[in-house]
Amino acid sequence: TEQGGHGPIVLATGLWLLWRELKTATVARTRPNRVIGYGALAIFIAIYMLARITSILEVEALAMYGALLSGAYLLIGGALMRAIWFPLLYLALILPPPDTLVFAITQPIKIAISEWAVAILHALGYPIASSGVMIQIAQYELLVAAACAGLNSIVSLAAVCLFYVYLRHRSNPVAFLITALAVVPIAVFSNFVRVIVLILITYYMGEAAAQGFLHDFAGLLMFAVALLTIFSIDSLFSRFISRRRTVARL
Repeated sequence: TEQGGHGPIVLATGLWLLWRELKTATVARTRPNRVIGYGALAIFIAIYMLARITSILEVEALAMYGALLSGAYLLIGGALMRAIWFPLLYLALILPPPDTLVFAITQPIKIAISEWAVAILHALGYPIASSGVMIQIAQYELLVAAACAGLNSIVSLAAVCLFYVYLRHRSNPVAFLITALAVVPIAVFSNFVRVIVLILITYYMGEAAAQGFLHDFAGLLMFAVALLTIFSIDSLFSRFISRRRTVARL
């Protein structure tokens, strides 16, 4: 489904990153605590079986991944797992978030993005108004759906941006943390740009155009905006650090 559309990308890049980190890790395998390892494995398998019977997909996926991590702990030990913490955390982004969490986070984001878009376009002279997530522009009415301003695209954008940030700043924890904290605001901003573009397409070209090829193009534009923004922030931060080092040497 669209909710897991980022899964194959995260899986491919995550497995490559996991292989890369294991190949360059300087930490040797250690003997695991078998009580902790087998205890966690038994608990996660039990949760997986219960979730499988009750058809709770989100819990089932989480328990499956927990069982895999427990098995990895028994095979390579805790020290090596701590050394490859980021690929393990990154691969967890494949797991589908619970629907209740999606709704709780998506709803205020959708409303905020709708209000921001309407406020800006109204200030520019467009005949536009909104009620919640419903936007009325001229004779057209649009619904800001979860796919346009929700957790699905935020998770996808966050995964891609975190992958870049880790490769770029893995040896600099401060730079990694600062840039990583900017990922979610950048994802929300990119969604905002997408909504603006779709509103303008609807106004000038009609509802059919906004729901066709140009709708997918707006999604690609959203990813492009997110990546360019993270590149720009990273470039500005790198220049700032470089200048501070130069001043410190002087």
